[in-house]
Amino acid sequence: MAKRVQFRQHGGPEVLEVVEFEPNAPAENEVQVENKAIGINYIDTYVRGGLYPVATLPSGLGTEAAGIVKQVGANVTAVKPGDRVVYAHGALGAYSTLHNVPVDKIAPLPDAISFEQAAASFLKGLTVHYLLRQTYEIQPDEVFLFHAAAGGVGLIACQWAKALGAHLIGTVGSDEKAAIAKSHGAWATINYRQENIAQRVSELTGGKKVRVVYDSVGKDTWEASLDCLQRRGLMVSFGNSSGPVNGVNLAILNQKGSLYVTRPSLQGYVTTREELAHASNELFSMLASGAIKVDVPRQQIFALDEVQQAHKTLESRITQGSCLLIP
Repeated sequence: MAKRVQFRQHGGPEVLEVVEFEPNAPAENEVQVENKAIGINYIDTYVRGGLYPVATLPSGLGTEAAGIVKQVGANVTAVKPGDRVVYAHGALGAYSTLHNVPVDKIAPLPDAISFEQAAASFLKGLTVHYLLRQTYEIQPDEVFLFHAAAGGVGLIACQWAKALGAHLIGTVGSDEKAAIAKSHGAWATINYRQENIAQRVSELTGGKKVRVVYDSVGKDTWEASLDCLQRRGLMVSFGNSSGPVNGVNLAILNQKGSLYVTRPSLQGYVTTREELAHASNELFSMLASGAIKVDVPRQQIFALDEVQQAHKTLESRITQGSCLLIP
């Protein structure tokens, strides 16, 4: 028997339960992975809470983990039993000891990268890759704004921006988080609890503002983000940690300088095995070289049975970087 986390109805962390189940053999083009470390992502709270409702309940949760291949289905040749692998953005159910995953979502994991590093960085690192390298290609010396710079995605973005020679201005919620973001490569930080975001961006750029803003916060930062943009600048809205942006008046984009807005997701950028290989190879190179380091604080590592507390901790917005479940 294996164990997994499931929920029978949408709601708070209390709806999560750990149950035993009999895993099916992997189907054609599937790989069964024995998870060694599981990534916890903010999007998991959207699924659990119903912002992104699931079609069938009870449902598993989570899409990211690293582990060892146990079995492979028919037609699978890319990996074999015993291989170290990592996966993300597949079918729900990664919060488990065993999980069957489509082979197209699987990436071989280099020996130089631990299971914990991989599970803490794969989804977040692929997200940073599509944001900084594809949605808008950040150039050396470019100044840009990135919200929640001390979060799991944000700390990877800080390091990746530094490796590119770019200047990331990161918003944070405390002086402690500002120090952490700067230690990871942020060029400047803005404490949104104490400072006016748009005013500080204008000051930091000599009144020029920025060409692109990356915003995973949503409702609380929407207006401020638009006010940070240059004429014909790009607003990249890729999350809703403060709630979704609703009732947008498109005329405001004209009024604030003929702005562009996009709402991207990883599924729009990594849709084929070739695209996954390209993005994951860039990420693994960054990790192996030390340009990106992923250190998960001990207090953000939870046993599978502690999943409710893990989600409470994540939603408290006091975390720094990534959180993990260890089966």
